[in-house]
Amino acid sequence: MTYRYRVATVFLLGFFIDCINMFMPAIALPTITGQFAVASAASAWVGNAYMLGLTLVIPLSTWLSARWGPRRVLAASMLAFALSAWGCGQASSFAALIAWRLAQGMAGGLLIPVGQALTFNLFQGPQRARVSTLVMAVALLAPALSPSIGGLIVDRYSWPWVFHANLPFALLTAALAWAWIAEAPGNRQPRPDFKGLLLVSGALACLLSGMSLYGAGHGSLVLLASLAAGLACALLYRAHYRHAGHGIVELTLLASARLRVAMLVYHAIPGVFTGVNLLNIFYLQQVLHLSAHATGLYMILYAAGAFIAMLAVGRLYNRVGARRLLLLGMLVHSLGIALLARVDSAAHNPLLIAAYGLMGLGGGMGANAAQTTALLDFNGERMQQASVLWNLNRQMAFSLGATLLLMLFNLWPEGTDAPQAYHLTFALAALLGLVPIMRLRALPLEPPCHAR
Repeated sequence: MTYRYRVATVFLLGFFIDCINMFMPAIALPTITGQFAVASAASAWVGNAYMLGLTLVIPLSTWLSARWGPRRVLAASMLAFALSAWGCGQASSFAALIAWRLAQGMAGGLLIPVGQALTFNLFQGPQRARVSTLVMAVALLAPALSPSIGGLIVDRYSWPWVFHANLPFALLTAALAWAWIAEAPGNRQPRPDFKGLLLVSGALACLLSGMSLYGAGHGSLVLLASLAAGLACALLYRAHYRHAGHGIVELTLLASARLRVAMLVYHAIPGVFTGVNLLNIFYLQQVLHLSAHATGLYMILYAAGAFIAMLAVGRLYNRVGARRLLLLGMLVHSLGIALLARVDSAAHNPLLIAAYGLMGLGGGMGANAAQTTALLDFNGERMQQASVLWNLNRQMAFSLGATLLLMLFNLWPEGTDAPQAYHLTFALAALLGLVPIMRLRALPLEPPCHAR
């Protein structure tokens, strides 16, 4: 195996491990919340802590790689990932689990950008398309397989093994990184914008905390205080950005209508789906009494629909433009969510199949079109800055989607029975998925042209 394919193997292994850790733990959440006696609204923090860890570290990854070399960063990140995965499985309290998930996200956040940059620099021209295809294949394979495998682990063993199962793969990736990645001398880099990073992370953490606590019944005062603290962090970051002239999030990039619309669509499709899927896991297991394994199998249908949509977007994007694809994606995705509001029993398997298939088709079409659209107006250094902003927005979409829908579910009046509360939340989620439609007018109808 040539050097560049060894590097690509390390990156793809790490990327696969990171992807399954976004989806596999979700299938165990009903069991985890039951064991630790916490409300379903708090369960979102198993995912939110992981996403927050990614958000904290992704902007620092380039600086760390330049300072210490990619070999050390990649190997250390996977060793830290293995340690935190073991800690998650050994957690004796919900708070300890959340702390270990934060550490796990921080470890995973180092590998993806460093490994991706190292790999893509070794593959140029048409050869880069092969690597991109492999990355997309992993991105589809992980959500397709990990929920059903995680469900099987929960049903036959116990939820800690959902995390412990990562250990051999993480250790193998760390060993391969140390053995295969060439040593590179470190060099001095400008100091990262630590102040800006803390302010952005603080704003996100306050927002997520406020919604989670409000959904758990802590009252509107807690929500308002959290929102005020988050707003204060955002305003402080804006002042810091204006004073410094640059920052961890380049606000001037938002002048691009394509980027703004794509970011909003990502909240409406993958973000909303993250919350819908999490709620449906609780609904299927706790109300309809399906096994964890049976619940996870529906994600295979989602991945199949997303794969078909990905192929369609690749063929149609330059012919029909982003506006039409995004509109169709949002409509089909919301139709799939609306079908979930019609599921009343485990006998409604055809409805569940149709719902996950449509959510996959619409979600894959919308998400792929949004990702293609987001960076069209940038190149050079601005492309790197826009890529950081886009990836931070992706993590925020996943976290906010899950937290918002769990909060809304827990706010229905006490007289609302569980099935009705789930159905009403799914119906509301279908409407939320259509919110960006009016903003599509900002996009040109003609086929896109890349930045020069």
